[in-house]
Amino acid sequence: MDSHISPAERASRYVETDTDHVSRARPMVRSWLYFVAFLVFVMVIVGGATRLTDSGLSITEWKPIHGAIPPLNVTEWTEEFEKYKQIPEYTQVNKGMSLDEFKMIFWWEWGHRQLGRVIGLVFFLPMIAFWLMGRLSDSIKPRLLLLLVLGGAQGAIGWWMVASGLVNRVDVSQYRLATHLTLASLILVALVWVARGYRRGDKMPECVSADRHVWPVAFMLLLVLMQVFLGGLVAGTDAGMTYNTWPLMDGSLLPSRLYEMDPFWLAAFEDLMTIQFNHRIMAYLIALYTLFLWMRIWRDPYAAKMTIATTILGVLLLLQVILGIVTLVLVMPLTLALMHQAGAILILITTTIMVRDLKDNAARLR
Repeated sequence: MDSHISPAERASRYVETDTDHVSRARPMVRSWLYFVAFLVFVMVIVGGATRLTDSGLSITEWKPIHGAIPPLNVTEWTEEFEKYKQIPEYTQVNKGMSLDEFKMIFWWEWGHRQLGRVIGLVFFLPMIAFWLMGRLSDSIKPRLLLLLVLGGAQGAIGWWMVASGLVNRVDVSQYRLATHLTLASLILVALVWVARGYRRGDKMPECVSADRHVWPVAFMLLLVLMQVFLGGLVAGTDAGMTYNTWPLMDGSLLPSRLYEMDPFWLAAFEDLMTIQFNHRIMAYLIALYTLFLWMRIWRDPYAAKMTIATTILGVLLLLQVILGIVTLVLVMPLTLALMHQAGAILILITTTIMVRDLKDNAARLR
């Protein structure tokens, strides 16, 4: 670190030189990216509701454009219902379902897909406008293009997931569902990361000791993403509907029938007991690691506002653990389950912001 350089000079050296148009547009671009991130957050919750209400297979075709128009009369509704009747979920699980009952699950899936279309437009159209008007810095342009590609890939993976449940299965593959959920979370992390970093250097919260904390907090972000994937496996297999006791599971803290598959590692993806156990253990690990981070940062006299961020993270984590236990014991009521999913995303966002702020502080203070 150059001790003779003032913080303001370091900040100006760290941030790229903007044109006046780019500089004035930075707050607007950040607000736009945060709004897209909010829509992705809502998308994750709607996706969770679609899964928990077993609605994901109600639309059996992928029509990215034409599919935006729902059935408008009895004939069109009947046609959609007849298509649904051809798949195993209807013949083996929902045989005898009425048209009105079908409409309930249809609207969840249609809303999920429609929100995906809205997000695509809300991201793409302003990006083109900002780009053509010269309001974007050179550094953010490739990041936006990457986000655009990830969004397109997410739509394709969503259909890949649905397609797995249309033949020989009565639900979607838990592997594909967990992949779909994890990629949505990664897109949300990327949106928040880019938006948070698109500031002038002198507008960043100060943390003189950022170098000491950036990697430990980044590891927390990795743990949360891993837990999101494990949660996707729980949702994809309905493992949360089983072993609804806590702290004991199947009458023991360490169930005796864990990993009883051949090969053993397959149990982590296909055995309900092992899937739920792994999700529980990861929750305990994250809780302990959050306590470690909180103590580490609060004991640092140079951590400044990072102490507040760590406390917020700790409170969110505590509420998430309590909510997870209550949701499990009450056998996955829809409202609580969605609140639990929302809590995980809020923890993910908070951790992402912490890592971004620490990284930017570390870079500008070198």
